[in-house]
Amino acid sequence: MTSPLDTAPNPEKLRRIVIEPVSRVEGHGKVTILLDDDNKVRQVRFHIVEFRGFERFIQGRPFWEVPVMVQRLCGICPVSHHLAASKAMDAIVGVRTVPPAAERIRRLMHYGQILQSHALHFFLLSSPDLLFGFDSEIQKRNLVGVIAAYPELARHGILLRKFGQEIIRITAGKRVHGTGSIPGGVNKRVTVAERDELQASLPDVLTWAQAGVRLVAELHDNNRDLYDQFGTVPCSLFSLVGQDGKLDLYDGVLRARDANGALIFDGVRPEDYGQRIHENVRSWSYMKFPFFADLGPELGWYKVGPLARLQNCDAIGTPLAEAARQQLLASSPGRLLHAPLSFHWARMIELLHAAEVIEQLLADPLLLGTELAASGPRGTSGVGIIEAPRGTLIHHYEVGDDDLVTMCNLIVSTTHNNQAMNEAIREVARRYLDGHEPTEGLLNHIEVAIRAFDPCLSCATHALGKMPLLVEVRDATGAMVGSVRRDPEGVTG
Repeated sequence: MTSPLDTAPNPEKLRRIVIEPVSRVEGHGKVTILLDDDNKVRQVRFHIVEFRGFERFIQGRPFWEVPVMVQRLCGICPVSHHLAASKAMDAIVGVRTVPPAAERIRRLMHYGQILQSHALHFFLLSSPDLLFGFDSEIQKRNLVGVIAAYPELARHGILLRKFGQEIIRITAGKRVHGTGSIPGGVNKRVTVAERDELQASLPDVLTWAQAGVRLVAELHDNNRDLYDQFGTVPCSLFSLVGQDGKLDLYDGVLRARDANGALIFDGVRPEDYGQRIHENVRSWSYMKFPFFADLGPELGWYKVGPLARLQNCDAIGTPLAEAARQQLLASSPGRLLHAPLSFHWARMIELLHAAEVIEQLLADPLLLGTELAASGPRGTSGVGIIEAPRGTLIHHYEVGDDDLVTMCNLIVSTTHNNQAMNEAIREVARRYLDGHEPTEGLLNHIEVAIRAFDPCLSCATHALGKMPLLVEVRDATGAMVGSVRRDPEGVTG
């Protein structure tokens, strides 16, 4: 069930506290908190205020443009959209399995993206809260403060991200918004010199990744009550897993577990996602609220991302990361971990796993192959699902006989986590703010809970159609001369 802090009666009579913008996240959002005269929390909402219309303006474009266009959703995780769209378009060009070299190049690109994104979020965006404390001086609770107090840690985080960005440059053509992946394969091979360049950095990368895992595990062990209870609201899990049940961030089948770990569904093909996932809209956010269709919007919400993936899979196929995963699971014997702060631990384990996978791919001679693309019987519909750094990413397209896109549906990682983030901040508000006069430090607790999910708000605000929208027309003096509001049911005028 959702929290009673979702909606407050008579909100106009309550005191309104606004956190705007939410800081150290990608994109624009705000939090509103309604308090009564005794500072009792009555309503908490995480609003996405940024609007973008990718699902509509992608329609009418040639399908081969899509993998390059959709990555403009984001400057932090463009590779994820680039690859998810390419996988969807594989079906359009009639390819079930891309050539071995292309598959490995795509995987290398993807795991480079996972590594650089996780490094960015943990070391540069979240570590100030974890290292200095949620109530610490705002002047040092930032990247500059981390560099001053923990210079080696900051340096390792920056160099880990740089390594991931170099992988993206080599495989996609440039570090941001590359063009390497195309329908049916890739358009750029990896040379021996490029492979050797990356291999030379691997020993340091693996050392720094293992140190990151140890750091976050120690932070957890040193303050178990905080890390286990902060913002904790149990819910279901959703992710891709490999055909063998192991962690696979590039390809696989869909699996979901309930809050106690029991399977809800398993082995679902990506193209059948629509039978399992439905979406709801609410008037106060531009971001949708997905849920499991069989459970409904009240009971069917769930979370995705590193913490979900590491508990949803049967094992990790690389030894260092699997040993670290077992340590994570041992911290909560016999039950699933639901604490948002545990996302950071899981995120560092995935960073280590990405480094191990990159090491395997660079040692694979098939990576240097020259057959880069394939084609087959023309298709009209394609679904590409990938595990982006923040969680499961779904791209679904339909294409007409004229090669133009007729339908686009995107469900991004942050959208999957929408309800989970709202429930987490409501739990934090209930526990820390209720009955207290809000301070900057207390309000930062709300932001800490949001940052644990590593939301990408730009990616999540792509939708158009039945989303609520208010358009106001004002004259040169600023006076409003007309307005139109479209609610989910239609235009109301």
